[in-house]
Amino acid sequence: MRPPLPADVLTTFDRLFDEALAAGEPDPTAMTVASADATGAPSARTVLLKAHDERGFVFYTHLDGRKGRELQANPRAALLFHWPRVRQGVQVRMEGAVEIVDDAEADAYFASRPRGSQLGAWASVQSETLESPEAFEARLAEVAARFDDRDVPRPPRWSGFRIVPRTVEFWYGGAYRLHERYLHECSGDGTWSVRMLQP
Repeated sequence: MRPPLPADVLTTFDRLFDEALAAGEPDPTAMTVASADATGAPSARTVLLKAHDERGFVFYTHLDGRKGRELQANPRAALLFHWPRVRQGVQVRMEGAVEIVDDAEADAYFASRPRGSQLGAWASVQSETLESPEAFEARLAEVAARFDDRDVPRPPRWSGFRIVPRTVEFWYGGAYRLHERYLHECSGDGTWSVRMLQP
């Protein structure tokens, strides 16, 4: 059984997230997700955090887009939150395994999305070549007509990824680059420990 994230890690994250909201960060849910393909070639992009608890941190996407393919071929990822307006700047870094959320969880989140976003998920073949904006607009119109008189179901290849951290670092910016860093690590037997890192 996978060990849950420690309560102090979640409490610290939630406190910093609330500080980011209060500080006026443009979007505290924005996080960089770094992945690698089956050959080890890396890539990174910004996505939005949609849920988090003791099981991990969740975002949603097309499973067949580039990041979806990479995360399935090599189910490990790193996350980075950067909140420069908090204190003297805060980063939260995580690394761990990746899993696809279950259908019920994905269905519930998809149902909560605005209808326009739901339709866009059906219309987009994410990361593939687009001939023209007009071609996508036509595709979107087709999808809107198809679901005109009913709720939009979740596309079969659209779901969520949960990053299950094995390490979590809280990085606090300091004067003269003398930062404070606290690294939480999960060992092979499932126990968590924390240690300070040098700046």
